[in-house]
Amino acid sequence: MRSVVVRQRLPRALAPSTLELGDAEMDDAQRVGAVRGQLSRLCNLISLSMVMSDGHDERQIVSLAVSSISSLTSCRPVASLLISTGSVLCAPDGSALDWPELSTRLKELDGADGSVTGTRSPWARAYALRAVGGHAGYLVVGADTAPSEDELFLLQVLAQQTGRALTTAALHQRDGETARELRTLNVKLAEANERLAASVNDLERRREIHEKLTAVAASGAGEAGISEILHQLTGLPVAVEDRFGNLLAWAGPNRPDPYPRPSARRRAEVLADARRSPRPIRDRDRVIAVAQPHNEVLGVLALVDPRRRAAEHDMFALEQGAVVLTMELAHQRSLAETELRLRRDLVDDLLTGTDDRSAVARSQALGHDLQAPHQVVVVRWPGVKSDDVLVRAIGNAVNRVRTFRALLTRRPDGVVLVATREGQDDRRRWDELHRALTTSLRSGSGAIGVGGVCDTVSEFPRSYAEAMRAVRVRLGSSSPSGVTAYEDLGIYRLLSGGQDDHDVKEFVREWLGSLIDYDGTSRSDLVRTLWQYFECGGNYDSTARALHIHRSTLRYRLRRIRELSGHDLGSVDSRLNLHIATRAWQILHGAL
Repeated sequence: MRSVVVRQRLPRALAPSTLELGDAEMDDAQRVGAVRGQLSRLCNLISLSMVMSDGHDERQIVSLAVSSISSLTSCRPVASLLISTGSVLCAPDGSALDWPELSTRLKELDGADGSVTGTRSPWARAYALRAVGGHAGYLVVGADTAPSEDELFLLQVLAQQTGRALTTAALHQRDGETARELRTLNVKLAEANERLAASVNDLERRREIHEKLTAVAASGAGEAGISEILHQLTGLPVAVEDRFGNLLAWAGPNRPDPYPRPSARRRAEVLADARRSPRPIRDRDRVIAVAQPHNEVLGVLALVDPRRRAAEHDMFALEQGAVVLTMELAHQRSLAETELRLRRDLVDDLLTGTDDRSAVARSQALGHDLQAPHQVVVVRWPGVKSDDVLVRAIGNAVNRVRTFRALLTRRPDGVVLVATREGQDDRRRWDELHRALTTSLRSGSGAIGVGGVCDTVSEFPRSYAEAMRAVRVRLGSSSPSGVTAYEDLGIYRLLSGGQDDHDVKEFVREWLGSLIDYDGTSRSDLVRTLWQYFECGGNYDSTARALHIHRSTLRYRLRRIRELSGHDLGSVDSRLNLHIATRAWQILHGAL
């Protein structure tokens, strides 16, 4: 009765008939012992399955399965094969096997279980390691004799559990790879978010810089406003300089006093480097950018940064500030050039003649009052490099003198000023102007001619003609440097007849014609000798010193003058006419 109960509870695989014991030969105790042994092997197999599924990789799983074959059955492991590792046939110790016949047979099985040959074992069978989506490889076992049905069952279960473990390992591996990919993607996403946030902050900062500099440009605050807003944006002291290194504006602490100026050579080298660079450059303790509308540098914008604290945003602010400064300085230059052109046009019209109403309206637009008394002044300065140099020097000198206001223009015969008459003592201010120009130009060879006073616009051409006569007389005199007013000309008003000087030339020709002709052919200097003789009052010693000749040479020249001209130098009338003729000749000669 007990034996019947045991038979009913055991699975088919564990039924006593599978223990290969005859009913007559085995009692209940033996059957129970056999069942217990089989159950123990099944438990071991379950434990092995749990171990194989506990995070091992495919090679470790197969190695565990191979090593357990001998403990679970009477069979021995022969070979293993994993498709994921390239379908390489491996021995139980993991080394590669070169068994072509077995390899060919495994390919023929194509995922099914079956007997195999070429294993050097009398009995051999391959068990497919089935996984999700197909088989993962094979376990090949061998034995000297065919194993029991129960051992075949255990081998089949072992193969199934190994396949499931391989499936689990593959899933774990894919999950790990997916997790790693997700972590990598999360890191990349975080980095991208950081870069995006940094880009947004950078754009916001640049927008703020651009808006503030644009606002200061529109406000008309000029160089001072640009330097102040740049100081607020960077926290560094800011200097605005002209192209020569003169300070135009400063913002921030520690303004140097006096402001240092580099040498012209070093300044030129720094500006050349800055013009070639697309970004601001460092110049010792400063970072500079040039205001350069085209190929001409109008100014320099500098961050004073001895500790090298300037960051990227500070450099961007400096670049944008240089752009705004370029527009500001270019606008100022355009206004100055326009104003200068308007002033020149007005002065030219005043000198040639124009209606009062138009001239007064135009002068008021330029901030100048033409209704006050004026004088026309002509300045000629031989030896100056260019008219522009003289114009700048006169403009600076007028600003220093500050006793009058003037409009000026360049003309072929000199620089002309239309100056207000501020008082009765005109001589002092013109002498002061001459001294200022002498200092500025480092030359005292210039002459200034001053015309008469103009109470109305229509009188400017007359004053201009008078100033021209005065400067011609000054340049033709024995002392060409200095100031001459028309009202002080005396007899020279008659001798310097302006454009209509035919009578004067005829007079000179009448009294000095023979001497002029002789000087022209023999390259002598008799006319000038006679002029200097009269200017020195007939004194032989003074005349000889002025002409840098010996007294005997002077006597010879005077005797030659008497012979050629036929005039008696001792006659009062002859002396008077000859003196006037030589002065007129000197004026005409000096004006050439």
